[in-house]
Amino acid sequence: MTTYTTQLQAGLGLVEETRLLLALYTDGMSTNALFESALQSGSFPNVSARRLRNIVAECFAPRYIRSGVASYLKALIAKLPAHETNQLLLAFTAGANEILQAFIEEVYWDRYSGGHNFLTSDDAKSFVEQAVRDGKTQSFWSESTMKRVASYLLGCCADYGLLSQGRALQREIQPIRLQQSVVVFLAYHLHFLGVGDNAVINHQVWRLYGLSSAEVRGEFKQLAKNGWLIVQSAGDVTRISWSLGSMEEVIGVIA
Repeated sequence: MTTYTTQLQAGLGLVEETRLLLALYTDGMSTNALFESALQSGSFPNVSARRLRNIVAECFAPRYIRSGVASYLKALIAKLPAHETNQLLLAFTAGANEILQAFIEEVYWDRYSGGHNFLTSDDAKSFVEQAVRDGKTQSFWSESTMKRVASYLLGCCADYGLLSQGRALQREIQPIRLQQSVVVFLAYHLHFLGVGDNAVINHQVWRLYGLSSAEVRGEFKQLAKNGWLIVQSAGDVTRISWSLGSMEEVIGVIA
């Protein structure tokens, strides 16, 4: 059952903090070891120890350590343009925060496809209120909690470039174009997790970028032109031959 939490309150996109933590991260490092390293590094001079622990334990670890991608992102983040790595960070932030995934799928892209140029605070608050009414939260959220979570959703989208920055009651929609490097990374990440070919095509992660399953197949066929995989489709059934044998190979290809 889907359960929405307030975990985004620990930090929204935290793009710069994530970059700093990835620079400190070493393969297999525990959450506590990363916190201690960050505390001693001097990279967070204006962040209290308590706040830093929250960032590491409540934001970085669920998104990047538990998903097993921290080492791979560390290798990419210094080599790829910021807009590409931000698209990757979005995927794993939404993976750790179901409410963000649903908001982008159900509200953001719905407004965009409907011809709207802006998302408003009321749009976000209506989404959160409906989620609470539908029993998607562990407990009933107060009015103030719903208002805060709505603001977190808008702020997180802005951090990843989906919306304009600022504190206005409405923010401009800035649809992103999924980069080929991100498609390769996410496709192979799912594949090595044991996700089947058709399930990869239909995975919810692509909906963060506004893609239908048919559009995902189209993106994969573009990858095939570079020899990164081979796609065979018949109706709604897709078979993929995966040309790369490990995530290390994937990193070598796209970095």
